[in-house]
Amino acid sequence: MNVFERVESEVRSYCRGWPTVFRTAEGSTVTDESGRVYLDFFAGAGALNYGHNNPVLKLRLLHYLVADSIVHSLDAHTVAKRDFLEAFTEIVLAPRGLEYKIQFPGPSGTNAVEAALKLARKYTGRQTVVTFTNAFHGMTLGSLAVTGNSMKRGGAGVPLGHTVTMPYDNYLDGQTPDFMLFERMLQDGGSGLDKPAAVIVETVQGEGGLNAARPEWLRGLADLCRRHDMLLIVDDVQMGCGRTGPFFSFEEAGIVPDIVCLSKSLSGYGLPMAITLLRPELDVWEPGEHNGTFRGFNPAFVTATAALRFWTDDELDKSTRAKGEQVRRALADLADHLGDAVTGLRGRGLAQGIAFADPSVAGRVCAEAFERGLLMETSGPDGEVAKLLPPLTITDRELTQGLEILADSVTAALNLQPA
Repeated sequence: MNVFERVESEVRSYCRGWPTVFRTAEGSTVTDESGRVYLDFFAGAGALNYGHNNPVLKLRLLHYLVADSIVHSLDAHTVAKRDFLEAFTEIVLAPRGLEYKIQFPGPSGTNAVEAALKLARKYTGRQTVVTFTNAFHGMTLGSLAVTGNSMKRGGAGVPLGHTVTMPYDNYLDGQTPDFMLFERMLQDGGSGLDKPAAVIVETVQGEGGLNAARPEWLRGLADLCRRHDMLLIVDDVQMGCGRTGPFFSFEEAGIVPDIVCLSKSLSGYGLPMAITLLRPELDVWEPGEHNGTFRGFNPAFVTATAALRFWTDDELDKSTRAKGEQVRRALADLADHLGDAVTGLRGRGLAQGIAFADPSVAGRVCAEAFERGLLMETSGPDGEVAKLLPPLTITDRELTQGLEILADSVTAALNLQPA
């Protein structure tokens, strides 16, 4: 028995599907201690949009650390934080006409969500938050309360309340009434629905099965929130920072959320960092009312600022959209040969997947992919989706190679004859 099995908690998960010990990583590849190279279609669950050890970000980080620059600062003013705030405002917010205040709630996505939920309740004086089927927003108690997955919710060990779940776009296979049920319940004093403080939504449900909401559905949701005085929170933790093309995944819908949660690829280097964006009039916090020891991790500010160089023009956006189209064509070609074994294609941009009628197939596909040198994971409430989440900076050759490995892995998982 190795040290991981002997000492580490049984809660470990990804390592069970990837039974090796990794040593180094560069760009879109990861190498284990035996020297075997794996192509990465996982990208740190979306935390490595710019690839492993991006050289520009790495150089900035090394220079910062060698200079004995401050690393830990809570919420004290630092040069690194100032540089990030100025760059983020100039490069991301101002060109989009967004005037958000920026809160540093702690180091991870669930911290950003918890801050958003607390703020919405504090500002409105209401308790209920509306979430959607198959949502995933994090593993702390507030975030779990707005998460749909029963296994993850069950791990809380306490009741998870003050939330109401509504059907996500296309939840009923095209028959979902566009907010008719939701609005009727808001208007009916006998529905049992207390007036919500906020609605929280993912534009693409990363962990819930790569369900992608239509732009018109998102616009309808934003309009409903305005008309009924509910705050709209967009959780862009996994789909933000360019995963679907534009920097924010909600840009395509043309909506402006009241609150936005960002993390994962925000630091650009895999360093922990999260922010909660909020309309200025919502900033009703008392000093210290919401805090965290590691909300001032300056090395992450440094790499986050460096990563914003990718957003000074629209080249990465265009590239991601083009690569996303390549992925969609490859998945469609694959699905055409599989018939009823496939129930649909999911996702958008470089967050896509293929859903199988037999949920166990997706897990077998990922296992076969690992044996062939490709790292993937599953998604969905039953793990029925084989999920592709490569770095946005993946080369055309690497992307093509990975898609070919995927096709071979599906053939093997279904015991089919090679085409």
